[in-house]
Amino acid sequence: MYKAFYHLKENPFSITADPGFYFSSPKHEEAFSHLKYGIMNRKGIIVISGEIGTGKTTLCRILLNKLDKTVKTALILNPSFTDLQLLNLILKDLGITGKFKNKFDLMNALNDFLIEETNKNHNVVLIIDEAQNLKPRQLEQIRMLSNLETEKEKLLQIILVGQPELNYMLNLPELTQLNQRIFVRYHLAPLEKADMSDYIHHRIKIASHSLPCKITFSSKALEQIYQLSNGTPRLVNILCDRALLAGFIAESTVIDENMVQNSAEEVFIK
Repeated sequence: MYKAFYHLKENPFSITADPGFYFSSPKHEEAFSHLKYGIMNRKGIIVISGEIGTGKTTLCRILLNKLDKTVKTALILNPSFTDLQLLNLILKDLGITGKFKNKFDLMNALNDFLIEETNKNHNVVLIIDEAQNLKPRQLEQIRMLSNLETEKEKLLQIILVGQPELNYMLNLPELTQLNQRIFVRYHLAPLEKADMSDYIHHRIKIASHSLPCKITFSSKALEQIYQLSNGTPRLVNILCDRALLAGFIAESTVIDENMVQNSAEEVFIK
């Protein structure tokens, strides 16, 4: 609705995980470094946690885009399946086909695939997003997958990405063996205030596609956004999107703190 008014080519504050808008904050770069280290050094299980809306899914998509072609990947976005269905889905995403009668057949097929890839000097990565939705039995299945290894290295690198509840699950007594196998952990925190301001301007610049930008957030507006969102990217996007709509209605290219506050009330952010 407001794109033409602000000289934008696309919506700068969509809440979808679009890698094209990825903002490389210090925290996201650190998280990415942890992921790359775990994968390249074949550490087995990697856990990335973070509150809702901190950019975990976008980080996963950026990782997939930047991995070398010698790294084969499987991405499970919402693991609301039984342990057997989850295993079937992993094999399907890796392109492993065949007639598998039971879990034993599935595990054998996966192991053969991993050995073949390793012999080619390839690596294989499994990413499970929203991993806090996994049940203990499914997490135990993940532990079994982590057992696939040679004498020197892990055949499968497993990345569990989820909300803080994931860490609670991993600390359950029945999952002690799995928890002890996690070699890389990182908690993705919200943006700092200065990073949030850069994040907003970064997204506007990308959405304008080099056209002269007609949007100005006042310093008080930026302060208000930070106070209301605590630097959580998804909440920042929601507030900014609604504030731009308010500016459009008021025929103003300057977004002030009143617009931000009214926008927060409209979307029930307090």
